Amino acid sequence: MRLDWCLNDCKKIVFVSLFLQLWLSMMSICSAHDPTDGFTLVPLTAQDFRNDKPYNEPLKNRYSYKDGVRRFWVYNNDKPFKPSSTTRPRSEVRIKGHDYSSGVWQFEGYAFVPKGTSGVTIVQIHGAQQGATTLQLRIYDGGEGEMRYYKYNVVASNLYDRWFRVNIIHNVDEGKVTVFVDAVKKFVVNDQGPGDLYFKFGVYAAPANSSNYMESRWKDIKIFKK
Repeated sequence: MRLDWCLNDCKKIVFVSLFLQLWLSMMSICSAHDPTDGFTLVPLTAQDFRNDKPYNEPLKNRYSYKDGVRRFWVYNNDKPFKPSSTTRPRSEVRIKGHDYSSGVWQFEGYAFVPKGTSGVTIVQIHGAQQGATTLQLRIYDGGEGEMRYYKYNVVASNLYDRWFRVNIIHNVDEGKVTVFVDAVKKFVVNDQGPGDLYFKFGVYAAPANSSNYMESRWKDIKIFKK
């Protein structure tokens, strides 16, 4: 009898322990904050999306928009966006009408990068006190699709051939930029000083080591602010 009682008691303890672990896990998931919590959605219209592409190519040759998905592609030997420019090839959208120089702003979008695309910026904050940009997130072919801060810090990996969520929070007043991938905080960095700032996304070839063909797809683009 005493042995049976001990066995039953042990089973109860194990059950309670497992229940508590499950409950704590569920509470952790429920209490996790979304990057957009506390932000206000900024309404966007079609006029807020301006395309840049190689100056000698029709837009349809480097960009498509179908079923809510914006597809961008360029080749490494494409022309710049205007004849007088010495910049690298690009097919991008610039968010118009929502430039900022203070406060807290956030970009959100879902991105897809096919395997083989490498050495390309897929999203950036343009403008800075020092340099042309505050942030560039590039994709390289290491780590099955590696996202890097410019060519330096690894932000995330295993991004090829799948949709992933990107959130970028720029707190201008504190001089901080925070990057989330799939709602997980991945990277925090000081910005490059105040300026006339705005968001861009698409494909913009890096200064070096770009693949011959570069592509990204984007959907559900949103802008938030505090």
